[in-house]
Amino acid sequence: MHRRVFLTSLLGASATVAGLSGCAKGDASADTRAAATKPLADKVPAGTSLRIASYQNVQQLQFRLAKLPRLPFAVSDWVNLGAGPDIINAFRAKSLDLANNAGIPPIQAHYQGFDAKIVAIDITRKPNYVFATKPGSDIRSVQDFKGRKLAFSQGQAQGVVLLRALKKAGLKYDEVKLVPLTSNQFLTALQSGQVDVAPLANSQTPAYLKQYGAKGARTVATDVVDLLNLLWAPQSVLADPAKAAAVAAYIPQWAKGQVWQYEHPDVWNEEFYVKTQNLTPDQAKSISALANKPLFPPRWDEAIAWEQETADLLAEGGFVKKFDVSSLFDHRFEALAARAVPAEYRK
Repeated sequence: MHRRVFLTSLLGASATVAGLSGCAKGDASADTRAAATKPLADKVPAGTSLRIASYQNVQQLQFRLAKLPRLPFAVSDWVNLGAGPDIINAFRAKSLDLANNAGIPPIQAHYQGFDAKIVAIDITRKPNYVFATKPGSDIRSVQDFKGRKLAFSQGQAQGVVLLRALKKAGLKYDEVKLVPLTSNQFLTALQSGQVDVAPLANSQTPAYLKQYGAKGARTVATDVVDLLNLLWAPQSVLADPAKAAAVAAYIPQWAKGQVWQYEHPDVWNEEFYVKTQNLTPDQAKSISALANKPLFPPRWDEAIAWEQETADLLAEGGFVKKFDVSSLFDHRFEALAARAVPAEYRK
């Protein structure tokens, strides 16, 4: 499939025209870039507010259960969005100020001509995704993906996990059939046989196997990880001194919330997976057993290197143009998450 057609099918014509025509300005004006280099304010000015993405209300639940201090600014809206393409569209519409995603959405936003920056990094060392097969499949390894239909979301973490798995297995893109979908379509595509394989989050896998395992669905585990869990924001937000100060105040709470969740798996299993996701206690426990220990590095060198590898991998496949990813990181915020957590969560 031609890459421009592929991107259109994922993101819609308007986003594609903006990204590929070279006419999109996004937040990339010189004045905005210059303003975003100013030192961060020590205090958040009164009256400041942010609209923050919180998919399935995870952040609010973490903050409430961990009994974290009240944020020094107003959250005017907790937006229930998580998928990278949805986040980018919300940024463009100026209906969202800050989001939590993997490493690939900032790359995709850059390719579309939208200027946004990474402001916090959490390193993940264990896989967050496994490859699930459709019912009745004979696939048992990544090598068996050759010639098969694979669910692929270019703008989401699942996409890069798939590309890295293919590369590690020595399979070229033209040896498989990449089917453009967004992650919320993966389960339906598997169930209907539209695709042979789709990468599912660890939290999705138990329920899928419970329903379709007896019908021949299975998982293919790999050691491929999606290294980056990050916070990012539009350049225009970070160029606003008041909003930038609010972002800086939010980052420590975000880090502490993840540490609390990791340290209290039994409470989180019950309050989130059982009560809000309708999983059984055993299913919840199996998911928590795979949880990554949060890691907030004081320096972003490893994260930048990984992001560059990811961008290069996408460029090799013709999905984006090659560029220097260091422009995606706002180093004013670099050490804030690390300072907020105990030493064991910094390395």
